[in-house]
Amino acid sequence: MFLTCFLLKVFWLYTTSNAAKLTTNSTVQGSSMTLQRLTALRALMTSQPTALAAYIIPTADAHNSEYIASVDARREWISGFTGSAGTAVVTAAHALVWTDGRYYTQFEKETDNTLWTLMKMSLPETLTMEKWLTANLVEGSVVGADPKTMSRDEWTPLQTALKKAKMELVAVPNNLVDQVRVQTKDGPPKRPHNGIIPLSVKYTGKAAGKKIEELREKMKEKKASALVITALDEVAYTLNLRGSDIQYNPVFFSYLVITMDSAKLFWGDGTLSQIVVDHLNSEGATVECRPYDNIMEYLNELAKELSESGDGAHGIWLSNDASEAIHRASAGEKVLKKPLDLISEVSPVALAKLIKNEVELQGFRNCHIKDGIAVVRFFKWLHEEIGKGSKVTEIQAADRLLEFRTEEEDFLGPSFETIAGAGENGAIIHYSPSKGGEQRVIRVDDMFLLDSGGQYRDGTTDITRTRHMGEPSPGQKDTFTRVLKGQIMLGSAVFPQGVKGNVLDSFARQYLWLAGLDYAHGTGHGVGHCLNVHEGPSGVSWRPYPNDPGLRPKQILSNEPGYYKVGEYGIRHEDLVEIISITRESDHPRARGLLGDFEGRGALGFSTLTLVPHQKDCLDLNLLDDFEISYINAYHARVLNTLGPILEARNLMEDYAWLKEQCEPINK
Repeated sequence: MFLTCFLLKVFWLYTTSNAAKLTTNSTVQGSSMTLQRLTALRALMTSQPTALAAYIIPTADAHNSEYIASVDARREWISGFTGSAGTAVVTAAHALVWTDGRYYTQFEKETDNTLWTLMKMSLPETLTMEKWLTANLVEGSVVGADPKTMSRDEWTPLQTALKKAKMELVAVPNNLVDQVRVQTKDGPPKRPHNGIIPLSVKYTGKAAGKKIEELREKMKEKKASALVITALDEVAYTLNLRGSDIQYNPVFFSYLVITMDSAKLFWGDGTLSQIVVDHLNSEGATVECRPYDNIMEYLNELAKELSESGDGAHGIWLSNDASEAIHRASAGEKVLKKPLDLISEVSPVALAKLIKNEVELQGFRNCHIKDGIAVVRFFKWLHEEIGKGSKVTEIQAADRLLEFRTEEEDFLGPSFETIAGAGENGAIIHYSPSKGGEQRVIRVDDMFLLDSGGQYRDGTTDITRTRHMGEPSPGQKDTFTRVLKGQIMLGSAVFPQGVKGNVLDSFARQYLWLAGLDYAHGTGHGVGHCLNVHEGPSGVSWRPYPNDPGLRPKQILSNEPGYYKVGEYGIRHEDLVEIISITRESDHPRARGLLGDFEGRGALGFSTLTLVPHQKDCLDLNLLDDFEISYINAYHARVLNTLGPILEARNLMEDYAWLKEQCEPINK
């Protein structure tokens, strides 16, 4: 076990520290380079067997991952825009990117605005991609896309809309951007297949064999002959394995196909290490490994076999988030005259890992204590350095925070790229400082936004705290307090079991709305257990999550309202929270006010996991009511009572003294 843990930490930190080397060499590019790439792509579009009027380039890989490896960063390569979300469309005369409010400022900074047009998805007047295509292309136009980079749920509505407008959506199996990269002698890097490491039942709480057994029971209920698991975090979760193929995400490029009598893992060259084989055997999971690239051939064979055996009525089950290419292969479109019917809906693995077991929940609580220690020590250090006039850049701050986290037990690496935004950079919602180019120094008159997280063997963290390095202005105090009031309103909410997350979103915006203010991102996302920091299918946003099954106890979500004054500063307060059942006897600030349980549905609330104080000097006490002051004081007392003894036991007395001062009660 020691060797396994050591190896996991080594290769995790190696891939994180070498991230800059893994990115393409073209993130920062001049106008001439961008134009050259667009010109080459347009030439390739017209040379297709049927000339393409438009080509779609999503931010996606073959597994519908939110964060992607360099080999799949096609939209970034063609446009120069490095944000983690967005879809590009290229026609003969236009090049556009649809993205959300987190990235508007970033897009304007990174792209050549004479060549690329930003389509702001949050604005009601912005046409959706399908409406723009049908409005701007002529009848008979053909639109192309790589079917590996679009899910069935994305493909089908677009296909229907184009067909209605007398246009056609065609699959282009050989990705055109990859071809352009080869033509311009900047070919995509090799797909990573780094080593796989076991995560023992000590951390996961359930053996891989048991998880497969439970999935087979679900398959019987659905009358499915096979379950095709394509999402990388779902494969990792099912087999209790972790990897490092995508930066910050402990996953590995793979597919898993489960039938009633077999489980086949498609990974690398098809050869598992003895450590992994022993792990799977010890957890009662019999798994055959085949090469990653053999998945399409196998699915065609499976479809043909089911059709010939007469078992085609018992279909293949796969997520509606699986790619269009996987759907076509699973249906046997290339090998059958009549393709199989598929069960295409939310994955049973996604629903299973959404509800954490008791071992996972305790792991989340434990890792947030460790993470709290690291972040508290960092902020004490930062204030001390800025206070004595030291020059600390955003990058240096992010690196120092990583050093503090590395000292904590079971730490593997960051859970995402640290957002360390000083002053105006804090207003760029997903800003991350670059090691190249001019370095922004954190100044004494800056509001500093720090959004960061850690991957630990026992859980995943994601925390944002905003702190002023000197004296905040009245306007900054006002917005800081309004954002915190919204976080408190959501954090103390009571709601019926089964309600969907979008119903709660306006709670967090309430006090900003009263001042005519808002923020252009969702309020909360799910979090994986030593997995992806963003996990579906539940969340809290003004837009409903399409497959949200409704909120249940034992889910983990974030609570993160914000406010961003472009060009000046940003504010965000983010905690991770555990959903808990509430009765009048519960330890919850609203419990005593309960008169019922929503007619038997059950009452739910949140228990905050994050343990880092808020900056009292940024509060406008006149905006806080008695409940909110009591809430803040109770939270700070819990932070001090939890972290204080650990700091004392480690003889970190200066850190303890700083934390104690930060957690002193506030009074009007």
